[in-house]
Amino acid sequence: MSLLLENQFQQLPEDRSVDTKLFLDSVSHLPSFFDCLGSKVFSIIKSDINGNITKIRGVYVKDPERYVTLQHILEAEREDHGAEWPKVGATLALMWLKRGLRFIQVLLQSLADGEKDVSNPNLIRVNVTKAYDQALKKYHGRIVRTIFNTALYAAPYRSNFLKALSKGEEVKEEDCLANVHHFLVNFTATVDAIYEMYTNLDAELDYTV
Repeated sequence: MSLLLENQFQQLPEDRSVDTKLFLDSVSHLPSFFDCLGSKVFSIIKSDINGNITKIRGVYVKDPERYVTLQHILEAEREDHGAEWPKVGATLALMWLKRGLRFIQVLLQSLADGEKDVSNPNLIRVNVTKAYDQALKKYHGRIVRTIFNTALYAAPYRSNFLKALSKGEEVKEEDCLANVHHFLVNFTATVDAIYEMYTNLDAELDYTV
């Protein structure tokens, strides 16, 4: 069984709202994705994602009826925290979480689209670089960027990465990529909806760490 397909994201309703409980149930299994990348450097993203999931869940469980969707959380915190918002609470945690999710989404989409380094086709450095550049780089200062540039050279071989996504099973590459395509449908829609929500609520911040 593919690591990704074990906990599929749900199809969004027509209004593109993201159910908080369903989202947390699905996203809580994603940090293990970074184990497939091998390098301990990627554990920084894994740890960040875990921490942000915990913060969002901590807010949700206090009042599940008030926080049915992720947008309900942002709107409630905007009302509760005033001038401190959006750099506070679950709003801030979800802002960083969505960036980690975008990293996963861009990396997987790049692999699914067949993007490769023609001189080193069994490396995923091109795919990881694209994901980092699009999802995280602009929010990182010089020191953190240097750490991740180092991590790129420790990225696993493409074949090993795909095998890890298949939980160590010997699966044909085309079958593994078909699973990736299948996973990306609802996952991408969910990540896009969260980004759109932040834009519509003017909740996006662009400071660096």
